[in-house]
Amino acid sequence: MDMRRPRHRTGMILTCAVMFLPAMGAADMTVARQTELLHLLKQDCGSCHGMTLQGGLGPALTPQALNGKLDVMLRDTILNGRPGTPMPPWRPFMGTQEADWLVQVLQRGLTDAQ
Repeated sequence: MDMRRPRHRTGMILTCAVMFLPAMGAADMTVARQTELLHLLKQDCGSCHGMTLQGGLGPALTPQALNGKLDVMLRDTILNGRPGTPMPPWRPFMGTQEADWLVQVLQRGLTDAQ
């Protein structure tokens, strides 16, 4: 009897295992990953929140608009989305620390260099 797992099941197990690995801290995040997250912020988030994040279908994501909002609430919104709205969950694409890093970027504001 062949006890090996089918190839597709092994891939699924590895995918699930990666999803539950602890997310890397911002200090450990590579420049390449930071670049990917900034691209996601500008392109994917910008498609609803406006390309300059001044608002559109979704609310503005400027430092002024986020002033007074709790970091944990912003992170939760990024990771879990907002049910009943067009805001999707981004958890499949990033970990908690990466979402925290994006919150910090948004609170500082994007610069032309980013």
